Amino acid sequence: MLPHELTAASFNGYPPAARKLATGQIELLRQMPLAFLPLLLRELIIYDWKFPAERLDLDRQFAYLRSLSPGAFQAAMSAFAQLKLAHELEQTDWVNSPATFSEQLSAHLWATRQIDGFRAAAVNYVGKVSASAPDPALPTHRLGIAVIGAGVEKSDYRLFRKLRPQGAYFTAVSSAGGMKPLLDAAAGRARAHPAAYGHWYIDGGAGLPAVDGITRISYQALSGPRAAIQDRMQKTYEAAVFDPEAFRTMLAQMKPEEAGFHASGDEVLNRFQLSLLTEGSGTQVFATTFVQWAAREALRRAQPLTLVTHFEPRQREKQMNELLAERQHAPDLDPQGSLIDADMGAYYTWLNQQRLAGDGKSTFLAWFENHNEAVAIGPGFERGSHSEGPIELVDLVARVA
Repeated sequence: MLPHELTAASFNGYPPAARKLATGQIELLRQMPLAFLPLLLRELIIYDWKFPAERLDLDRQFAYLRSLSPGAFQAAMSAFAQLKLAHELEQTDWVNSPATFSEQLSAHLWATRQIDGFRAAAVNYVGKVSASAPDPALPTHRLGIAVIGAGVEKSDYRLFRKLRPQGAYFTAVSSAGGMKPLLDAAAGRARAHPAAYGHWYIDGGAGLPAVDGITRISYQALSGPRAAIQDRMQKTYEAAVFDPEAFRTMLAQMKPEEAGFHASGDEVLNRFQLSLLTEGSGTQVFATTFVQWAAREALRRAQPLTLVTHFEPRQREKQMNELLAERQHAPDLDPQGSLIDADMGAYYTWLNQQRLAGDGKSTFLAWFENHNEAVAIGPGFERGSHSEGPIELVDLVARVA
């Protein structure tokens, strides 16, 4: 089928909100070239499970495309329309399986040396969409907090070497209250600026109790889904023939209920957590990797105002079959190695926060848990500075919050 043959019935397999949006825009969809439309449908088909920020972005795309005159629309699509596609791509079910089509399209473009033209067209399109409507003003600055080093009594590792040049490095932080000042700050921001999925807490251990206004994810709370996925992974690895592509497809097609997520739960959050475990590499077996990837995806997709991440020790690296047998024995934890992982994870989290709107006003705090080292980044902190004067963690948090 080609785009101009679309009918309302073509979207009967879509979830309710996605189907309503697709049928409402069907005349527009019919005009799009095949090299572009399934990529848009890949985002549209999961509209019901997207975060508000993601829905806003997709809505902005449609608003931009609707605003174009016929000539301008053709010009915007011309680079995609000029790509030469194999006949086999037209025969795929790109309406109901746009993600599969996208993978096949990418392979085809690489094989036919058209990938550079496609990439240039995509960058140009995204730039025009972004310029068509400014990002909405934020109610407050973004705040990121990374707590690292749980379980480490002493370490000679030089912490925060990547973050120190970006802000102020403190070496006499008093933290009698532990995590409490950080969590209190997050809860206060959630009360002052309530927003769906606008404030997050991601923990590499058990996590904190329910707090109004804060979206919570923890590694231990996902032990059931992780075990279900680990079982599938182990069976695949132990098969006589290991097919990486089939393995990836199997994970991508898993449904929340197959991994043990409760149907009565938050479906948007369930789908997000499932994606962390099926799309991330190592998120199923390493707590530090899980926190880093979850933070990355939360920032990319939900674009929260507040993000607190708490890294806890991961299990030691072993052979894959041992890593996947987590339920059969207590994991052998590696606090020192986890500290190094978390230090880099904190840096990557700051980088990803800087990619969001409002980066000039955002603040970030990284703290070596139960120790006196911390780095604070933001407008109120001199880049590359070093403070040896005593400061309470609660006062440092107040300066970034």
